[in-house]
Amino acid sequence: MMRILLFLATNAAVLVLISVVFQVLGIEGILAENGVDLNLQALLVMSAVIGFGGSFISLAMSKFMAKRSMGVQLIEQPANSTEQWLVDTVRRQARQAGIDMPEVGIFNSPDPNAFATGMRRNNALVAVSTGLLQSMNADEVEAVLGHEVSHVANGDMVTMGLIQGVVNTFVIFLSRVIGHVVDRVVFKTERGYGPAYYITSIVAQVFLSVLASIIVMWFSRRREFRADAGGASLAGRHKMIASLQALQRAHEPHDLPGEFAAFGIAGGLGSGIKRLFMTHPPLEERIAALQSSSGVVQ
Repeated sequence: MMRILLFLATNAAVLVLISVVFQVLGIEGILAENGVDLNLQALLVMSAVIGFGGSFISLAMSKFMAKRSMGVQLIEQPANSTEQWLVDTVRRQARQAGIDMPEVGIFNSPDPNAFATGMRRNNALVAVSTGLLQSMNADEVEAVLGHEVSHVANGDMVTMGLIQGVVNTFVIFLSRVIGHVVDRVVFKTERGYGPAYYITSIVAQVFLSVLASIIVMWFSRRREFRADAGGASLAGRHKMIASLQALQRAHEPHDLPGEFAAFGIAGGLGSGIKRLFMTHPPLEERIAALQSSSGVVQ
């Protein structure tokens, strides 16, 4: 809860600072002189409500959506030794990480993968695929579980949700400002909104969303190194390295859908421009980071 409050306070301060900068620079007056009758403060508040609202709704529904879309079967009463071992391992790691016991589940997929999700670190879900259980040994699976528990303990789901809220806010805000300027200055619309406003706003929002995705994915890749280091701390560095090497040997595991990809273990392959949109760093970089002195990228 403190993490959420601090981030909200920080983001509120950023919005206030931007509003003050607009006032000092007289941007609203400059726009008015060019026929752009736009209340920047009101637009900024509206953008924040929409941007953060969508992000928090997605975060709040993440566990429910994961269970439904991935077909996660929760382990409430372990039916065999494997399920019992999974529950016991996650319980031990959660205790080490200082969080409440997450829900543990298995989803049917031939690809080795796992993910963690949930709005709160003390009410999270950790799930592994059947393919991961079949293709990895116990030490490697233990490291994967440690990686996912570390995501939960680090509050990565909330952090990424708040970052997404910030970029959503600025995408909405800037696209509307650009739409207003083009509509009023270029197309000389005097009353209401002309077609140029809607077309320009949509095009600008798409373009800015792509740029925003690059920022979000950069943060996503950075926190993967922290989760790897956390997994190494909980399970042992050699086990964490072995699990990543096992993923390298797999036949290009498919990415998890949508918002769950950022909290999976495998990630995708990419180079060039595609690398900018990767949720995970390349496995060889993650292995190299763990093989270094501390295993953490500063």
